[in-house]
Amino acid sequence: MVSSTQRATLFGLLAIILWSTSVGLLRSISEHFGPVGGAALIYTVSAMCLCLARGLPKIREIPPRYLLIGGALFVTYEIFLALAIGLAHSRSQSLELGMINYLWPSLTIVLALFINQQRASLWLWPGLALSLAGIIQVMKGDGSWSPTQMWQNILDNPLAYGLAFAAALIWALYCNLTRRWSQGKNGVSLFFCATALVLWGKYAFVSEAPLHFSFSATLQLLFMGVSTAVAYSAWNFGIQRGNMTLLATASYFTPVLSAFIASLWLGLHPGWSFWQGVAMVVVGSLLCWLATRRYG
Repeated sequence: MVSSTQRATLFGLLAIILWSTSVGLLRSISEHFGPVGGAALIYTVSAMCLCLARGLPKIREIPPRYLLIGGALFVTYEIFLALAIGLAHSRSQSLELGMINYLWPSLTIVLALFINQQRASLWLWPGLALSLAGIIQVMKGDGSWSPTQMWQNILDNPLAYGLAFAAALIWALYCNLTRRWSQGKNGVSLFFCATALVLWGKYAFVSEAPLHFSFSATLQLLFMGVSTAVAYSAWNFGIQRGNMTLLATASYFTPVLSAFIASLWLGLHPGWSFWQGVAMVVVGSLLCWLATRRYG
């Protein structure tokens, strides 16, 4: 017999699996609908699902700083990440950009030292260094590496790489400020609606091809839109009623699962260097988390 705690934990694990499909699907959908049009469609479907499932929160009940600053950070993060992956010059580059996004767990803990007065052991800094080294490992590929070569890779598509790095930092900031300002309120449904509106506004001023809905692309769009909404709802249920320690630990393995699913979906075969880098990001994030555990 499955207990209510186990059931809630399973819902939380489901959210991790669903989020792990985002990189591959974001790239695939953007290839069909365009970087901006694809992102606008995804967040429109997700916003509709969240509004149907949870409704819109009452604006008056949301703390103003969380609503305005937190909302702006949320919208910016979602747009930056979607556009970074959509603007990648190749599918393999989109995989790299997706991994850069997973710097956010380590950055969240580092920023917590200054924003929420989080205490941590000295293991935090080796953990952060290992995560950063993992990203370098992902970006260098299986060839030789030098700072000049990595800089050339970034210069090949500075906008996409800049958006990916900025997204990781912005989400880390959002997580900390939400903890500090939200007072237990949840504005995600409203933030998704705002994200969709901003993207449609941008779409009106870019020269992308008209939207064409093929059967395959529409199924992918519906799946990602619905799965994003389900993931947010399942995660909230999981962390409220499930095994928080297990879910927190499992969430740090999301980069591995995300890279694996994206590789299968996009037909990529990353080399050993890429997987070494992913493992380094995971271990580095776990070290950062363990550095704060004893301090609550």
